[in-house]
Amino acid sequence: MQAPRLSIDGLAAGLMALLCALWGLQQIVIKLAAQDIAPIMQIALRSGLAALLVGGLMRWRGHKRLKGTFKPGVAAGLLFGVEFVLIAVGLAYTSASHMVVFLYTAPIFTALGLAWRLPSERLSPRQWIGIALAFSGLAFAFLGDAGGNADTRLGDALAVLAGLAWGATTVVVRCSRLADAEPAETLLYQLVAGCVVALAYAAVSGEIGHVALSWITAGTLFFQGVLVACASYLAWFWMLRRYQASQLVVFSFLTPLYGVAFGVLLLAEPLDAHFLAGACLVLAGIFVVNGGVLFGRAKLALARR
Repeated sequence: MQAPRLSIDGLAAGLMALLCALWGLQQIVIKLAAQDIAPIMQIALRSGLAALLVGGLMRWRGHKRLKGTFKPGVAAGLLFGVEFVLIAVGLAYTSASHMVVFLYTAPIFTALGLAWRLPSERLSPRQWIGIALAFSGLAFAFLGDAGGNADTRLGDALAVLAGLAWGATTVVVRCSRLADAEPAETLLYQLVAGCVVALAYAAVSGEIGHVALSWITAGTLFFQGVLVACASYLAWFWMLRRYQASQLVVFSFLTPLYGVAFGVLLLAEPLDAHFLAGACLVLAGIFVVNGGVLFGRAKLALARR
């Protein structure tokens, strides 16, 4: 029987803000390093590096695998691999900002899947309004000037499919024995499968040799392999075991805001009024979903002093 999950608290909110910044920067780094190392190879090598780190951590801690996790672990791993292949391919057609935005349709797919599978994760009408506000903000910010060409639309569509794969991954984790497994175990399944799937695609597409030895290559693999694929994902799965996933994923709407800000600063991508207005809607949606819980906890803490 799965342990009950907590509502969002200050620790979870702060950690999610940090994770969202790392995840928002991830697509920008992939785009920046694409000349030295193909995006699909970045994903394959960073997944392999992170798998070695996580596997070593599990061995050092004497981790024993939870029974009944193999099948859902493989399923989650394959979905994880497909997600990042779609990201790598999509970045060849659309901007990093668009990729970050459309990838983060994942919370919508996650919320729908969890509401269907787990009664404890069903959202209240107020929370559904918050999700609608946040998603409307994204749509307003990035579809208000939708005049992209066919290549851009293809890249955007691949980003949405990646978001669907990510949302499905979270549902598999929460609705199986993986929900009670150690975060490192859940992550290792995904990293190993992600590395295999990405390498297979790289071999088929002829990009497996697109790797140059440079400081850019080393830097991006450290950032993606150690900070993102290892540290941030371990933190994410730890929170999935402790807090309600339907509330956590709404915070991930912050990631596109970080992603676009980094895109403006590092890739000189344009910033317009659509983004500023959409950002306000996104933040309003997050407040509607989680604000009541956070303020309620704050008042309770003050009352106990």
